[in-house]
Amino acid sequence: MRESIESAEAGLYAGPAYRLLREDSEYPVLLVCEHASRFIPPALNDLGLDETASREHIAWDIGALVLAERLSETLGATLLSANYSRLLIDLNRPLHVPDSIPPQSEIYQIPGNQSLNAATREYRQQCLFHPFHDRLRALIDARLADNRPVRVVGIHSFTPVFYGQPRALEAGVLFGEARGYAQRIVDGLARHSLRVAGNQPYKINPLSDMTVPVHGDGRGLDSVLIEVRNDLLRTPEAVRTWSAYLAPLL
Repeated sequence: MRESIESAEAGLYAGPAYRLLREDSEYPVLLVCEHASRFIPPALNDLGLDETASREHIAWDIGALVLAERLSETLGATLLSANYSRLLIDLNRPLHVPDSIPPQSEIYQIPGNQSLNAATREYRQQCLFHPFHDRLRALIDARLADNRPVRVVGIHSFTPVFYGQPRALEAGVLFGEARGYAQRIVDGLARHSLRVAGNQPYKINPLSDMTVPVHGDGRGLDSVLIEVRNDLLRTPEAVRTWSAYLAPLL
């Protein structure tokens, strides 16, 4: 970790920023789950959110971690997942964008992220953001040094309703340069009669996304983000089904 600076949050991020499963896997896919956890240190009082809001999608991608873990087990693939809530700092956002540390998410104000000083912002970067991305970079470096193929796949989920509008889409495959890889996944999911599309419900933007543009496209690697609607990931049976859909396509 880089040398820390004084912050009102000093010492709160004593636990590791990430969890790494199957580090030595030979499988070419590196699974990444940047929004895996809703954990916020108790001293921060859920950043001023009530208990309901702190459990909502704004704090994490509901169902994404259990799907990523299932895929990791099924494929025998490496999985790097976050141990802290994206409300503290979003690991899939560059540091310069306003929602790197969001003061508001959808309809929710986040009091604990408002009026943060530079020292606290830098401290979260040092404790949470940099360790995660340094580890992902090192995993890719090691595989490339051994002349092994690498594909970077982020596992995410999205809400069935956004700003009051229902979403019929069941899954999306987000991509930048890896159009062929993404289309293969879209076509494979469509064969199960699923409502799936490329670059929906979001699009990859190299100015506001991190994993695909930096660790995938920026290094000439096939890279996508898989988005599954979170109401479809609420039971173990549903997670097993989605893993069975996705695993052969990755």
